[in-house]
Order: sequence, then C-alpha cells, then structure tokens
Amino acid sequence: MPKLFILTLSLLPWIPAFLCKIRTDGEHEVLEGESLMIPCHYEPQYAGYVKYWCRGNMRDFCTSLVRSDDTHPPNPDEDKVSFSDDPVQQVFTVSMKNLKEADSGWYMCGVEIGSVWSRDVITSIHIKVVHGISVVNSHVSGEEGSSVTVECLYSERYRESEKKWCRSGNWTCLLTGTEGSYEDTSVTISDDRTRTFTVTIKKLQLKDAGWYWCSSGHQKTSVYVQVTPRPSTTTVSMTSPLTPSQSVEHLPPPKSITKESWNSHSHILESLLVCASLMLLVGMVILAIKLWKQRSPRYPFLEQDPVLRQVREENARISYSGDIEDLENVAVIFPNKGSQGVRLH
Repeated sequence: MPKLFILTLSLLPWIPAFLCKIRTDGEHEVLEGESLMIPCHYEPQYAGYVKYWCRGNMRDFCTSLVRSDDTHPPNPDEDKVSFSDDPVQQVFTVSMKNLKEADSGWYMCGVEIGSVWSRDVITSIHIKVVHGISVVNSHVSGEEGSSVTVECLYSERYRESEKKWCRSGNWTCLLTGTEGSYEDTSVTISDDRTRTFTVTIKKLQLKDAGWYWCSSGHQKTSVYVQVTPRPSTTTVSMTSPLTPSQSVEHLPPPKSITKESWNSHSHILESLLVCASLMLLVGMVILAIKLWKQRSPRYPFLEQDPVLRQVREENARISYSGDIEDLENVAVIFPNKGSQGVRLH
C-alpha cells in the first residue's frame, strides 16, 4: 500500500501535461533569411499564467529565449525573437526573423505552472532553416493581352547570385546580370537584393502558357503560367449603323400605326384575298375535271379514235342493230380510198 501511494504521488506532476496540452504545428521549414511566426494555443485556465519560448527538447535543459513576464518592452525591429499573448483567444505568438541555418533545431512553447506537484505544460516544435529558392505562388493565371507577376524567394547565400527565369522544355533563360535586372518587350525581371526577385510577363499570348523555372545558383523551383483566351465581343449588325456620335438613347421613337397606314395595309390584304380565291376556284375546276374523267365510258378510246367518231356522225346512214358492247368485235371497211362511207361487219 505505501508503494502504491508513492507511485501515485510521483505521477501527479505529469497529469497536467497529458490532459492539458499546448497545441501548435510540430514542424516548420523556412528559407534562410526569412521570418517565421508560430502560434501556441493553450487552455482557458492558463490565461493568467506565464508563457515562454525556449530552445531545446527537454524542459530542464531548454534555454529560455523570451517570456511573457520579461520586464523590458519588446522591440520587433531589433529583437530577433518577439512575443505576444492574447488571453481572449487563448494563444501566444512567437516571431523569429532573419533565420539562419544555425537556427535549425528543437524549440518549446510552454506554460509555467510554478508548482512542486505539477510540471509545466509544454509542446515541442522543430524548425528547419534551409537554403535554396521558392515561389510565393506556384500557379499564376492571366488573360490574353494582360500581365502576370511571379515572386521568387531565395535564401541569404544567393543574394549576390545571378537570377534566372527559364522556359521549361527549350531551356531558354533570361538573366538579371550584374545590375540585378532584365527587361525587354515581353518580360521584366527585378531583384531587390534582399530575398525576392520579381518576374513580370507582359502582353500575354496563348503561346506563353506552360512551365517555367525561377533559378539562382544551383537551386530552382517550378512555376506554371496559365493564359486564358480574351472573351469574344458580339456585334449587332444594323441596316443603318450608328455613328460614334450617336447612341441608343438618341434613336427616334417608333412610328405609331395611323388610319392612313392601316388603309394602305388593307388594300394589300384585299389583293391577297382575291388571289387566294382565284387559286381556290382553279383548284376546284381541276378537281371536277379529274372526277369527270374517272366517270367516263368504259372504253374511253371510243371517244378518242377519229374513225369511231366518224362512225357516230354517220349513224343516221348506217343501220346497226347490235349491242354497243359488241363493238370490240366490229371491223371497219373502207370501200375505196376516197370514199366517205364505211361499212361495219
């Protein structure tokens, strides 16, 4: 029983560390020469406690860099490390500027509990300072005919190096030269000789779309430039186009329909009605003729043959007592070439 009691007492200092942690991002990578801001969030019950920022990964061997109870006022322009606390949002922020590669390592956000039975509430952060080059935005877009700007960041050791802007694929590069700048009709490069060089592509064309490189020394990083087509403008064709001095507001109002204009239109309508009536009448006549032809005699060739018509004309002089249906078996005999009479057998 005494051993269990002693074990419980030894674990008491670690209980706040497990139940009430400080939350922040555990890994940060930054270019040499740049700045870094790290937020450390804590629980509401620690709003009035002392906060600190130290270097190391063990509390007992962590070198204090800044504390919230420091007596001298912070000077962000001179201090490499600055500190601010916001009890309302329950977060304190640590700022580090002009980082060097030697600043890489482990750091701690901590809340000082100040009790024998409780340990400080802490969390560890790893910062890695690298040398090289990067871009603010690896994908830029612009409309055809406009301009786009790419911001390329580089570390301190490349401050005096020549900066390059290269087209991927054909590997043509534009160099800043000793003056730290380059300019032609389509591209401008400007180096501020601190940590940024800026590339501006002017008068974008569709062929300018593609991959490019920001480069300095042996370091480079890629950028994609997208060019969107210029929107097409629709034009309205008019029989009388407007002159530059005219506008839609100054066009004359449309004429109203008067009695005279209506009378002129009525004459046109009357003519159309007469033409339509004549066409309808002609159509009815043609239809009647077709119906009459359908009801013609069984042997219409009898009406068309000139010889048979002559037979009918001389019917008074010819005696025939047969049925007209037997005419298909009748033979016509001309006695001589000049005779007008015929005989039927």
